[in-house]
Amino acid sequence: MSKAFIAQVLQDSLGCTGVAANRAAGELIAAIVKDMKKQGGFTLPSFGTFTVRKTKARKGMNPRTGEPVKIKAGKTVRFKASPNLRKSV
Repeated sequence: MSKAFIAQVLQDSLGCTGVAANRAAGELIAAIVKDMKKQGGFTLPSFGTFTVRKTKARKGMNPRTGEPVKIKAGKTVRFKASPNLRKSV
């Protein structure tokens, strides 16, 4: 799924222009990201839950050279599908 796909669905369902649908899709994505930063997660009922998880610093390996590499701590996003979504797919 892409921003263009979301914009196309919005345009078809609302009957608005492509520019307005693209702006609405961008605003929707920005609102989701903002809520995830603030709350640490985002839930779409009947679809699933996105959660932000912290990752620890760790050692890795460069697959090309085989050299050990230090990987910094950071954050990642996880998704857990709802039971309704699992049944549908």
